[in-house]
Amino acid sequence: MCDQYGCGHQNSDKPLPTASTEQRRAFLKGMATLPLAVVLADAGLAQAAGERLEKVSLALPGGQSASAYLALPPELGEGKAPTVVLIHEWWGLNDQIKAVAAELAELGFIALAVDLYGGKVGTTAQEANALRLALDSELATQTLSGWIDWLRQHPNSTGKVATLGWCFGGGWSLNASLATPVDATVIYYGNVEKTAQELEPLAGPVLGHFGTLDSNINEAMVGGFERAMASAGKELTVHWYTADHAFANPTGARYDADDAALAWSRTVAFLHKTLGG
Repeated sequence: MCDQYGCGHQNSDKPLPTASTEQRRAFLKGMATLPLAVVLADAGLAQAAGERLEKVSLALPGGQSASAYLALPPELGEGKAPTVVLIHEWWGLNDQIKAVAAELAELGFIALAVDLYGGKVGTTAQEANALRLALDSELATQTLSGWIDWLRQHPNSTGKVATLGWCFGGGWSLNASLATPVDATVIYYGNVEKTAQELEPLAGPVLGHFGTLDSNINEAMVGGFERAMASAGKELTVHWYTADHAFANPTGARYDADDAALAWSRTVAFLHKTLGG
């Protein structure tokens, strides 16, 4: 069952991309790269990719702290690269999101997978929903704003920052860009119910991916968002796919490999165009 915050974990009923035994062994040893879809569809490969990230921490107002996982481009050295903040689905920061961060680093971006749940990860829809409901919105906004500033000041950063999120994280990708204006925003089927006035703080273009079969993040909501963005004079590109909510997540039954691949290629092109690198 899917809603505007996420989908219940069910194995996909569609064939998933796989790696050969040799490819898998080489990847696990850090000796090879594999297509992102292959990594995300395999729990072991996603975990291995996530383990290559560095855990970092951030001090927040009031004495609290937040954690995230950082991926740097190979051979970056003392060079500079644009940065991307990744915001997880309602499950929490799991290996799949970390694996996407690792992939972005391979593509030349500094990628930071943030944790809005303090290390907790849901394994059922009930657990995920409980984590979502327990989230302190003000603290989440402070956390994302803090990480955006942290990335801008990173010694290897070009100063360019984008936000990228899925489902629950898609909505928070937009929220973060409103709280602390960034250079680009990517939304995968997230809640975009905003007024033109609320959208005024946006500083960079927005890219949105949505499914025509999604009953909650639907054409009525997205159409309203398009009108509000136009009224606010903001740049927006929307892509529709004949797919359902969470179509880019290989661990869910609504996964659509072709649409996920197309959306990812568009996302990467958008990030290169808006951030450079």
